[in-house]
Amino acid sequence: MRKKIVAGNWKMNLELNEGVALATEINKYFNSNPLNEKEVVLCTPFIHLGFVSNVLNAPGLTAGAQNCNDHKSGAFTGEVSAAMIKSTGAGSVIIGHSERRTYYGETDELLASKTIEALRNGLRVIFCCGEVLAEREKGIHFEVVSRQLERGLFGLPAEEFRKCIIAYEPVWAIGTGVTASPAQAQEIHHYIRVLVEKRYGREVAENTTILYGGSCKASNAAELFANPDVDGGLIGGASLVSDEFCKIVKAL
Repeated sequence: MRKKIVAGNWKMNLELNEGVALATEINKYFNSNPLNEKEVVLCTPFIHLGFVSNVLNAPGLTAGAQNCNDHKSGAFTGEVSAAMIKSTGAGSVIIGHSERRTYYGETDELLASKTIEALRNGLRVIFCCGEVLAEREKGIHFEVVSRQLERGLFGLPAEEFRKCIIAYEPVWAIGTGVTASPAQAQEIHHYIRVLVEKRYGREVAENTTILYGGSCKASNAAELFANPDVDGGLIGGASLVSDEFCKIVKAL
């Protein structure tokens, strides 16, 4: 059975003491309300990782990073390697978030290199894909998602791909308050699973976790998660509020 996962993406928010306080509060909640078969990942800014990893001890609750460099080490001022992330106790990393693609020009080819480096260092990859509003309006969103996955992720052998999670982001719904309808979410999540099946076979596809990321909140989470191909969420703003975030996880 594929894993049910909620990942919180804190983005560039919270000073260190605020991040540790939030992680402590979430950890306390899940120690009292066990996750059982579910998993929760808190993807924090780099400066939080070591501190947050030390705070988290609730079963199924771990820390993750929001990005990594595609090189092992070297003269790359301001960058953070996968090995550095792993050394903090974090277990996952987001690769290819739409904000990285849009603001920093990250290409599918670069993301493929980052994915390989992350996996080489024992990190689980949360690989993001998704279309912008203009692409959705043109009706080419399936082609966009297919290209991103083919170039960025599907070059992996099956044994490495199994260590990855896919997160679908309708970019037009991130931070806008607009959410893809449950039917829209299911349609493209199913499409992604079919792509995985064509590349890796049915067994791998059935065991691939696909998350929805796009203005998911406590009020709509249950309806989104009820879809058979939606296995959880990549949560942005709502992950910064403990009560809201825990309600989303409960909805799963």
